[in-house]
Amino acid sequence: MKFSVFTASTPEWTPQEAATELAAQGWDGIEWRVIDQNDAPTPGFWAGNKATWPMTGLLDSVPEIARITSGAGLEYSGLGGYARCDNHDDVETVLAATAALGARQVRVNVLPLGNSTMGGQEPTGLSYPELFDSTREHYEWVAQRAAHYGVKALIELHHGSVTASASSARRLLEGLDSRHVGVIHDLGNLLIEGWESPLPALELLGPYLAHIHVKNARWVRTGDPDEVGAAVWVNEWAPLAEGQGSVLDYFRALAAVGYDDWVTVEDFSTDVPLAERTAGNLTFLRRAAELAGLNVNRSEHVSAGSTPKG
Repeated sequence: MKFSVFTASTPEWTPQEAATELAAQGWDGIEWRVIDQNDAPTPGFWAGNKATWPMTGLLDSVPEIARITSGAGLEYSGLGGYARCDNHDDVETVLAATAALGARQVRVNVLPLGNSTMGGQEPTGLSYPELFDSTREHYEWVAQRAAHYGVKALIELHHGSVTASASSARRLLEGLDSRHVGVIHDLGNLLIEGWESPLPALELLGPYLAHIHVKNARWVRTGDPDEVGAAVWVNEWAPLAEGQGSVLDYFRALAAVGYDDWVTVEDFSTDVPLAERTAGNLTFLRRAAELAGLNVNRSEHVSAGSTPKG
């Protein structure tokens, strides 16, 4: 098993700083965030994130992405793309960039639910069956283009989307070539929507289980009840060791299904400063993986600017 960091969660670092710092801490790889984002006066996870590569001109950025990544001695766990499956031009670009980098796999987003306001968008009002069928149609095209480039397009289990659960993702991808489409199982997202007991969910995904994202979340009670006097609960991100999901139990489920590939961390908690947070997360994850009986990679990395191994 190898560990990487998704740079959505490292907004204060430039790409060079992120690669250098993560390599020095002992991470195996990096998952670059790729999106045209809004500016912000202070770097944040979703706007003004310094460790983000713009979607516009992405193919022109490939040599610089490769230079920074290989110069730090890091591997790619994949690319953290935001191209939506119905935007075929953007999908084509991220698939081509993934192939050019040798990054193997890239997230290609499914359609949001009809009542979703995620990302500040206006709800479409479309029904779930309509959105599901449309996503399936687009993903059939995505699978063909991923095969053309020799890479894999990944669906992330995500609240507010047509694939919030393992069951819905398996149904969406059924019959498509698992060499070129797969699923990102995400512990933290599933605590918000789509929770299914990890072991049977991972077993259900079978050959479509392609990648793992780990973060944690918790539900907190607000101070005000709703109109009928009932308690109101909202979700928030939490440090890996303090959320409602057991990372140890999650890793035990991964061990039970024989998963031995990348685990990418995207910790959106802010209780601890960034450098301390990422370093602590690696220590925590290695310990949990070892206790779960997983094979933990302990490779050494070269520093940025030196000659990478191999």
